[in-house]
Amino acid sequence: MPEIKLFHEIKEIGAEKWNSQRANDYPFSRYEFLYAMEESGSVTADTGWQPLHLELRDENNTLGYMPLYLKNHSYGEYVFDWAWADAYHRHGLEYYPKLVSAIPYSPVMGQRLLTLQDPAPLLNMIQQMLPQLCNQVKANSWHFLFPEDKEIASIKLPELMIRKGCQYQWFNREYNNFAHFLEQFTSRKRKNVRKERQKVIDHGISHRKIEGQDITDQELETFYDFYRITYLKRGREAYLTKNFFYLLRDLMPENILLVMAYSGDQAVAGALSLKDSKTLYGRYWGCLEEFDSLHFESCYYQGIDYCIENQLERFDSGAQGEHKIQRGFEPVPTWSAHWVKEVGFNQALQRYIDEESEAMEQQIEHLKTYLPFRSAD
Repeated sequence: MPEIKLFHEIKEIGAEKWNSQRANDYPFSRYEFLYAMEESGSVTADTGWQPLHLELRDENNTLGYMPLYLKNHSYGEYVFDWAWADAYHRHGLEYYPKLVSAIPYSPVMGQRLLTLQDPAPLLNMIQQMLPQLCNQVKANSWHFLFPEDKEIASIKLPELMIRKGCQYQWFNREYNNFAHFLEQFTSRKRKNVRKERQKVIDHGISHRKIEGQDITDQELETFYDFYRITYLKRGREAYLTKNFFYLLRDLMPENILLVMAYSGDQAVAGALSLKDSKTLYGRYWGCLEEFDSLHFESCYYQGIDYCIENQLERFDSGAQGEHKIQRGFEPVPTWSAHWVKEVGFNQALQRYIDEESEAMEQQIEHLKTYLPFRSAD
């Protein structure tokens, strides 16, 4: 029978062992990304993300790894369960701590169980061990956030509740350039995008796309200032430390793209994305001052340009944002799975999830009617 072992730091496992179980080049499951989160102080017990990375092994071999965290809050997950926690507390029950298998602060779908084998039987083993695992670390629930479709399809236990969400992604249908992409729009929607891009030009703003290995310390410092200021404007401190971005650039430059916006010679905004061989992942944004349409240009249109130029298949623009639809980002379902120790809440939570999922399916179909593309007819 396979056994589970937990690690309080990813460096206890090491890059060679961890990365040896990765089946693709999805950047968020790389040892280097998760190590940068921990080593920079962005993900620690003090920030409410205590690493408990899971190793599944038999007598002789490692079968797989899963990023896992013990949490005492629900920040930085993007699958919102605050209402669940509130219901627990109103009934005199403790919702936290909880176990979360996710990429911290990163609502991007991808492989959560790192294995070179068929993930289904291994995920089934983990599911069977959940009561024992939660008891071991005194957790009251387990949450499996933004897994791949094939991983969510392997969830078989009736005690695991599957929840449906929605994000907006752009798909490259062999476009030659941005103008070719816009040709697929209705006339009115096409004019709107052109107007937005022209506004940025009229402001005298230009953009540079900088690959990770070419990002200078000064550019990184400037970007981080923008990123932090954007959080401070909302009355919050940034989740990620400056050192995280330095580690990201130094450890995995091939996965980084920085788009910087300039008014004359003065940098005024920046958008930092991750990428792999197929997908661009829009992640971090910040600006010094607001310009009409600058966010759309820096975070969306420059990214679409990059995908077309480099023949990437998809642009995952991150969580939320119905405003993305009219700019060619399509609503797609996302998934999570949840197990709660308190049996008395299962029925109520399952009813909530069933109603939410039905509403989400209707919403996705409704949102598709707002896409800017011309009818196939």
